[in-house]
Amino acid sequence: MSSKQIQAVRGMNDVLPDEVHRWECFEDTVRAWLHGYGYRGIRMPILERTELFVRSIGEVTDIVEKEMYTFVDQLNQESLALRPEGTASCVRAAIEHNLLYGGAQRLWYWGPMFRHERPQKGRYRQFYQVGVEALGFAGPDIDAEQVVMCARLWRELGLDGIRLELNSLGSSDARARYRARLVKFLEQHHGALDEDSKRRLHANPLRVLDSKHPQMQELIREAPRMSDDLDEASLRHFEALQASLHTAGVTHEINPRLVRGLDYYNGTVFEWVTDRLGAQGTVCAGGRYDGLVEQIGGKPTPACGFAMGVERLLALMQHGGGLPAPRAPDVYLVHQGELADRFAERVAENLRDARVAVLLHCGGGSFKSQMKKADASGARFAIIVGDDEAAAGDVSLKPLRELAEQMRVSVAEAADIIRNGVTDDA
Repeated sequence: MSSKQIQAVRGMNDVLPDEVHRWECFEDTVRAWLHGYGYRGIRMPILERTELFVRSIGEVTDIVEKEMYTFVDQLNQESLALRPEGTASCVRAAIEHNLLYGGAQRLWYWGPMFRHERPQKGRYRQFYQVGVEALGFAGPDIDAEQVVMCARLWRELGLDGIRLELNSLGSSDARARYRARLVKFLEQHHGALDEDSKRRLHANPLRVLDSKHPQMQELIREAPRMSDDLDEASLRHFEALQASLHTAGVTHEINPRLVRGLDYYNGTVFEWVTDRLGAQGTVCAGGRYDGLVEQIGGKPTPACGFAMGVERLLALMQHGGGLPAPRAPDVYLVHQGELADRFAERVAENLRDARVAVLLHCGGGSFKSQMKKADASGARFAIIVGDDEAAAGDVSLKPLRELAEQMRVSVAEAADIIRNGVTDDA
């Protein structure tokens, strides 16, 4: 009796070898881009205390109410959660390890996040983010830097069709004034609210503006605008940001309904969105969260950051034809014969010492069958070792992707030809 096949958990996907190469190319670009702006890496655990996210993201949010993977640790009876986002973890780490005592910090991280959402293209239950956080910066210059650096990344990745939406949530006093006006408006239209909006009406009314329910869209368009309640300092900050973006040549549009789905945001919020990925159009989003450090136990510290969805950006790159082809080895090493088999292992290691990527054939088989595998591997060259080559300490080098003759050479000569990518006949 055969056992039932075990498959991956729904919404948590395997990334297969051909795709991993594309991810690695993306990661290399991102690391170089972040280094160019002076951001340093930080790595946080996947598991955190549930309280961290309840306190930072907000108790009356979809993430905390519906989407977090939480459980009670049986050993110490603590409630733990798989991190649904990275900002709270990064801030917690900065506070715990006194990073801010050394001054302002520019930090970045990479890794999986977890939300129990309905899986669909561009939305998974385990998904990867690149997060960027600037802690200890109060002015609009850091807001502008983070928006401009995103624009640069899109250029470096060869992406277009991504537009920038901006808004300002203002200070806590400004939000309180706006909140009161919004609640009054929503109460007057209580019958038009969906069930989620009714539940959030008094606990978190700004989240009503983020509703995706079709019946809510006309009401949301008629709702009061937050910009009417912004305080003078927030207005100046927002205008200075826009002036910087204008100078940098970064176009944007103001979206007065943009509120973001996490409660810790204040002041500037932004999203980079596209129409090329269907319903999952946001590829990068962030803003200011000046109260978060104090909220989770640190000293009052201004901060600004953003996160981008790796799967969505890779999908956008694929849509535009910008994904690199899988990386092939430089050489496929074919060998047959008792003496040749031992010599081939040494040849492979010598070539690797010379920084040549070698796929050494394993599993036996005729020269003909091995050469078929060499051709299918994508390697540019095959190195052929029989007992004659092994006895002489030489190899036969055969180009696989160009019209050139097979040649008998030393291992060192083979390494030079492979590294330079040319043959004497080329």
